[in-house]
Amino acid sequence: MSYKNGRDILPPSLLKQLQDYIQGEIVYIPKKEQKRAGWGENNGTRLYIERRNNEIFRQHKSGMTMAELVCTYHLSEDSIRKIIVKTRELVANAAQ
Repeated sequence: MSYKNGRDILPPSLLKQLQDYIQGEIVYIPKKEQKRAGWGENNGTRLYIERRNNEIFRQHKSGMTMAELVCTYHLSEDSIRKIIVKTRELVANAAQ
């Protein structure tokens, strides 16, 4: 967060009003209310994991064994199984 001089960014009338309340102090002005981004949406992690999971599902469907998937993706067998089940449900729901 960087600090801005009120003289540089505020209209003179608003600056004068603010000076009636506070002078020479630092004031934090919060952002407008907005919907927060979900986990991993801003940095691409969510998309990366979604693509990885779809690839795991595709490879399993193509005949890759559970043990091969575990070694390839360095995930537990339980995690691979959950990914396959969840992705299968998503694919089935999307087809409807």
